[in-house]
Amino acid sequence: MAKRTASAKKQARAGARRSVRNRSTKSAVKTLITKARQSLRSGGDASETTETTVEAIRALDRAAAKRILHRNNAARRKSRLARRLAKVAVAAPAQAQPAAKGKKGAAPAPAPAPAKKK
Repeated sequence: MAKRTASAKKQARAGARRSVRNRSTKSAVKTLITKARQSLRSGGDASETTETTVEAIRALDRAAAKRILHRNNAARRKSRLARRLAKVAVAAPAQAQPAAKGKKGAAPAPAPAPAKKK
């Protein structure tokens, strides 16, 4: 349906301006997410991987705060990046440590959980 009223025409113009302004932010966020995914996939330097992921998460937070992205959309993307980062963080120490032989190289037993009071 055609926009006929003056207020509808004005809102269409304002929406077009916002769309142009928000496009650069959306593009930057997508680029940062792609870089973070590539660094997580490559499994390179842990500090670099963490840094790129944190940078992407900050960009998502900023875009959500400015309402360029919906907050749930940003939260979902942040969650996915955090899960990938956690996987890489768990896998990295396991690869770095050689398998221990016997009891001398074994890790100490975990402390027992405190008893619950009634």
